[in-house]
Amino acid sequence: MPKSGPKQQLFEQFARIGKALSNANRLEILEFLGQRECGVDELAALCRLSVANTSQHLQQLRQAGLVTSDKRGQRVLYRLSGDDVVQLLLILRRVGSSHLAEVKQLIHHYFTIKDDLEAIPARELLDRVKTAQVTVVDVRPAKEYRAGHLCGAINIPLNELEARLAELPPGQQVVAYCRGPHCMLSYDAVEKLRREGYDARRLEDGYPEWKAAGMPVETAL
Repeated sequence: MPKSGPKQQLFEQFARIGKALSNANRLEILEFLGQRECGVDELAALCRLSVANTSQHLQQLRQAGLVTSDKRGQRVLYRLSGDDVVQLLLILRRVGSSHLAEVKQLIHHYFTIKDDLEAIPARELLDRVKTAQVTVVDVRPAKEYRAGHLCGAINIPLNELEARLAELPPGQQVVAYCRGPHCMLSYDAVEKLRREGYDARRLEDGYPEWKAAGMPVETAL
């Protein structure tokens, strides 16, 4: 006999979210939207997908309530429905890291080997920023930095880092951050900085997680 009670109906609605998350391309789209709002053309280029495919993914994310959009002139801009979407992705990563052997292997192979030092938690970084103990570097592209960044962070995109080392105060620890805990930009930045003799560490998470936790942010628009 089919179930049709309110609890089952709720579970069916919750399952829509699970279905929307069950695609690697859609998860990557959500990560990019966690940095700033984007048009479909920009997202397609960032994710290396066709515009048509990207548009289909966005429609599924919007139908699941994870993404919203509005029209500005001739452009339709997409953004996350709220910071709780970032928290959902963070939980997804944590559960996967704890319970999927394949995730553990990938993290060890691509991330732990690249930087086996413990990353700095958000609260600790905030305390150290308040006492001017560190220089915080946002290594994301300039557009993402302008849309929102950690208060006091300077923007040096990864591809400009080696040419702009003189902007970093000598003798002070540098903490780099990027799009999230598994974004390679901050790992590569830390590797380059250490090679140049800097005391460099990574932020444990990225800008979206920092913002979703209620930490201070600012924009440069």
